[in-house]
Amino acid sequence: MEAAMTHTAVASSMDNRLQQEFEELVERHYQQAYNLAYRLTGNAADAEDLVQEAFLRAYRFFDRYDRSMPFMNWFNRILTNLYIDEYRRRGRLRTVSIDETFTAEDGEEGTTFDLPDLSPGPMEEVLSKEYTEAIQEGLQQLSPEFRIAVVLADIEGHSYEEIAEIMNTSIGTVRSRIHRGRKQLRDHIQKRHPNLFERGELK
Repeated sequence: MEAAMTHTAVASSMDNRLQQEFEELVERHYQQAYNLAYRLTGNAADAEDLVQEAFLRAYRFFDRYDRSMPFMNWFNRILTNLYIDEYRRRGRLRTVSIDETFTAEDGEEGTTFDLPDLSPGPMEEVLSKEYTEAIQEGLQQLSPEFRIAVVLADIEGHSYEEIAEIMNTSIGTVRSRIHRGRKQLRDHIQKRHPNLFERGELK
């Protein structure tokens, strides 16, 4: 009887420690998670719903979290999977052939079009409202897989290896998605907001 009570007390203590650890991680990373969700969904209400659901799922499986992996790498995989699942459920996920690795004519992989860091901070005070709105508008024109890859690379700053792990795909596919996503984004902005290129804000 005493041994059973001791086991229950230890289990309860472990649960409390896990909950406290998780709550601290949520507090530390909530804004970053919301920023990613907003870039993917394009509106505050859907972003809030996506973040809440992602944190609920993360808490449910927190005992499986490998502490050798950065928390946001693990969490972003949960969030992006939920995002894609929701688009599939709504029937809004466009089918695009994206499994072929892209290699440019000069042998280099990638593109010269770079995005700024659009997370809240000093940079957003400098960027024009039209600039940030053009980027967000363009992101919403991309397929979910392209959008996730571009946002994770150019806004969240993840490496190709990290994105491949988050998206559960190969590095070659990640490079292809980023290249094609950047090109589609650039083409959209150049067509809808040519003055940004004329002013040199984009090149």
